[in-house]
Amino acid sequence: MGVFVYLPLVLPLTALPVARLAEQHLHPRTAARLLTAVAAILAVCSTVCLALLVVVGTAQLPGNPLPDSWSDPEVRAAVPYDEVTGKVSIGALAAVLTAWAGVLLRHRRYRAKAHRALSGLGTDSEVAVLRDDEPYAYALPSAPRGGALSGAPRRPGRILVSTGMLAALTDAERHALLAHERAHLVARHHRLLLAVQLAGCANPLLRPLREAVTYCTERWADEEAAAATGDRRTTARAVAKAALVTPRPSSRARPGRTAFPGLPAFAATGPVPRRVAALLGPLPPANGWPPALTGAGIATATLVAAAGTAASTFSALNASVALFCVLEAASLG
Repeated sequence: MGVFVYLPLVLPLTALPVARLAEQHLHPRTAARLLTAVAAILAVCSTVCLALLVVVGTAQLPGNPLPDSWSDPEVRAAVPYDEVTGKVSIGALAAVLTAWAGVLLRHRRYRAKAHRALSGLGTDSEVAVLRDDEPYAYALPSAPRGGALSGAPRRPGRILVSTGMLAALTDAERHALLAHERAHLVARHHRLLLAVQLAGCANPLLRPLREAVTYCTERWADEEAAAATGDRRTTARAVAKAALVTPRPSSRARPGRTAFPGLPAFAATGPVPRRVAALLGPLPPANGWPPALTGAGIATATLVAAAGTAASTFSALNASVALFCVLEAASLG
């Protein structure tokens, strides 16, 4: 296998150009789903690769419970610099698993804390209006199962909006805002954002996909809001005004004022001018494959190729695991 054994670790280098092409040429719904799938596949491949490198490089270390046959000379010969990479992979894999646990724990705790705070409002309506002069609005998914609210019926997702945000918008713009946040809840965008956040923890080269998916989910919700209101210009105005009145994020973690980074927010920091320009432009095509010789066609082909390459890599890693099992069986025989 040679240096190709490290392919899953460097394949995410394609993330940045793929993300840029998808953002610019694909419908935001298609781009968000495809980029999330690519990020998840590449992250799994990268993590499995690290695990296999740990096995190959450390199976014969004193005190290691793994079978020595999993690190036979024939196996180690297929991995360049197996002694160094095997030991380095231990720390890298531990860092990945620790980062995953931290993200999932913080995400669960924040959602539970936010729902506990909302329970004091005395209403279970979809829209929770918080009396606060600071403008903000975001979609809060349903409370996590088995958390602090385990004894209560499971709540649906809710829309959090401050009185300061509502005061800054007209009635039509408020309608666009609520439609935007409702689209986040219906499409479960928080799951896509959490998936790409975990992928970025698995391999730093995948972090551009996190930014791209964040942008695409906001654009997706923008288009749903424009369809619900029937006025793309009003939706564009709502996005622009919300961004202008919303202060920069601070270190405060109070539910309502600062959304967890894995949750969508109407006026989140980012390329707001691009969102407004897109809303003022023509509606992007939602269905069908774009022509092959267009920019959109090239973007789609690139995404498909990246996903196919990642799937092939994952198949090769599965074959490597099978080879280790065969070697173990042979050594027992």
